Amino acid sequence: MPLIGRGHRWPWSVVPPPPDSLNYPARNILLASEGRRIPAAVVTFAAQLAKNAGGEIHVLSIARIWGSSLGLPHPGLMPNTREWKAQHDLVAEALAGFKRLGIEATGQVLSSRNAGKRILTEARKRRSDAIVMAADGPRHWLINDLIWSQEPYRVRRLAPVPVYLIETESVRRGNA
Repeated sequence: MPLIGRGHRWPWSVVPPPPDSLNYPARNILLASEGRRIPAAVVTFAAQLAKNAGGEIHVLSIARIWGSSLGLPHPGLMPNTREWKAQHDLVAEALAGFKRLGIEATGQVLSSRNAGKRILTEARKRRSDAIVMAADGPRHWLINDLIWSQEPYRVRRLAPVPVYLIETESVRRGNA
């Protein structure tokens, strides 16, 4: 019996690069964010990926549920009104970017303690062919799972579909 499930990889394993975005026929694209702003470069990349195959785009942002509360619901750990509004604004900004590029897209905001798991669940539910995310630079695998900003790398490691991680100048500088 394998120690790790089918489709999963160890944190230190090398993840193969996604297929060339110019030739990959992605019909359903999930543009996901673990709560960070979605830069214009990421919107442009997803739009180009969709145009290549006439694909559809769905924008997903995760409002973070804080803490664990030992599995019990606690209203103090749920996203507050300001956090929900911030995530809805991020999705609206991305949707406006797609509209400027002449592409129709849909969007939603969900909450979760584990953003990567929720993104992968949504990708499976929507039968996404590719996931596109903004990302900081990668960290060492030992601390990778301890840092919220490294969710895109967890998604890439666990996803059954290609994950395109776009590092942008603003993300590298820490302005996003």
